[in-house]
Amino acid sequence: MTGHDIALHRSASLSIGSFDADARTVEATISTFADVTRRDARGAYVERLDPAGLDLSNLTGVPLLDGHRQGSARDVIGVLETHRMESGQLVATFRLSGAADAAPIIERISEGTLRGVSVGYRVTRWQESRDGQGQRVRTAVAWQIHEASAVAIAADPGATFRSGTPMPLDNENDRAELIQRIRSAHALPEDWATRMTEAADELTDDEIRQSGRDEALTRRRSLPQIRVGHSSDDPAALRTRQADALAFRMAGGELPEASRDFVGLSLKEMAADALARSGVSVRGLSTDELFQRAAHGTSDFPLVVSNAMGKVAAEAYRAAESPLKALARQRTLPNFKESTSIRLGEMGRLEEMTEQGEFKATSRAENGETLHLRTFGRKINVSRKLMIDDDLNLLGDMTAAMGQAAAQTEADELVSLLTANPDLSDGTPVFDASRGNLGTVDFNQAGLFDEVASARAHMRTVKGLDGKTIIDAAPKYLIVSPAMETDAERFLSAIYAPKTDDANPFAGKLELVIEPRLTGAGWFLMADPARLASLQYAYLAAAPGVQIQRMESWETLGMSFRAFLDFGCGWLDWRGAYYSAA
Repeated sequence: MTGHDIALHRSASLSIGSFDADARTVEATISTFADVTRRDARGAYVERLDPAGLDLSNLTGVPLLDGHRQGSARDVIGVLETHRMESGQLVATFRLSGAADAAPIIERISEGTLRGVSVGYRVTRWQESRDGQGQRVRTAVAWQIHEASAVAIAADPGATFRSGTPMPLDNENDRAELIQRIRSAHALPEDWATRMTEAADELTDDEIRQSGRDEALTRRRSLPQIRVGHSSDDPAALRTRQADALAFRMAGGELPEASRDFVGLSLKEMAADALARSGVSVRGLSTDELFQRAAHGTSDFPLVVSNAMGKVAAEAYRAAESPLKALARQRTLPNFKESTSIRLGEMGRLEEMTEQGEFKATSRAENGETLHLRTFGRKINVSRKLMIDDDLNLLGDMTAAMGQAAAQTEADELVSLLTANPDLSDGTPVFDASRGNLGTVDFNQAGLFDEVASARAHMRTVKGLDGKTIIDAAPKYLIVSPAMETDAERFLSAIYAPKTDDANPFAGKLELVIEPRLTGAGWFLMADPARLASLQYAYLAAAPGVQIQRMESWETLGMSFRAFLDFGCGWLDWRGAYYSAA
């Protein structure tokens, strides 16, 4: 789950001998970094916490909660004050609250009847591997503890509130009291207490305590595992989790932890669930009737499907983006009206002040280049057969193709803009001999080295709108077609030269950009857009990138969606660009 921020928990049993009533503190081993077996859509795996990956920077101040509840300030019953690593374990000291509403919980901790602790943590980076038996291992290599909780039932006896040195027991009554206290705390059967009583003369107090922990662990492992689902109270959150699960089934990738409850549901089951939540009875409905009501009624089933399709399309769209977008400046526009980008001229240099301290006013030249948005789109039909067959791989392929088509559309528009050489607002083409940014040597001709050197010198010394100020728009990118990729790599390669005159001055100075839609032997130089942007592209402010929306249609037995893109591109300035071709 690289890049995800999912809240996880590990439970532990406690022993409260380290409780200090005067200081209101208790010490705990909060993590032994033990392996835990978990399960996801791919099956069982071992979860491993890497101690080196634990971020300790914000551990001090982490709250101690009552049973992971976070809905109220009253749920905080303490705070982590100090921590340390000891024998490969993470040990922490908690200062407990003195508030009246926390007193019952604190009392249970102090008397030893509340022994469970559960640590909540978030993993931001995972690393997958296989152990010697071929078992899948997911190691948390970047993670952070965000809370600890006192809980009734624990799972890991290795992470405990630490025991202090117990007082020696003076008589059999004290030993019997210890056994009964341990039995009560761990909910152990009477036969365990009987065994301990019979062997009391041969066991130490610590051995009795350890026996209780071992017995409790054995009993827990024999119980059926109960999976706690996520709350369904928030419809928006439920739709998001279902859409993430559906997108995972469509195209794979990482599955958020919160969506695991829904990854096993078919489209039919999701449709039935959506109808039930909207108050529609699904009893007795055929498959066709169920999908028809879910698709064209008031349920949120179409929204779940469109959100999942949007995620898959967006991932495919990002993967297929044109490299030219990295060389342009992105804008957002509020509407489809023609937009003018105003570029102010340079201030030049500061002028020397007069003896009277007078500031002289100055004016700045300006120019403006225009662009406007256009809408591109296609229709997607999710057929009745696809929904009944639950063929999500096909749906994922269709949706990914729409995302790739949107990226292809943007790339075609940008390449067309680059190669069309349109007139700018001053009536002169972008690349023109009068501007000094149009060469005549391509990658197949002699004199290429001198041409690139001349182009670089020109871009270094090109003047701004005032005709005086040097902009120094140094070239950063060399753009060529796939046919010239090898020649360009050879041209930019850093080859050892026995003489200084033979060294390649462009090695490491220019970044090579291959635009697969370009043809021929011509080449372009572009300045860093952060320094001087030449190209610009824009999206509608309310809909950046490819969008997937449901279409209301009774013409199909399935569902209809539209994939559309509001996009426009244009030139900003000619000074940061150079083109050369025969």
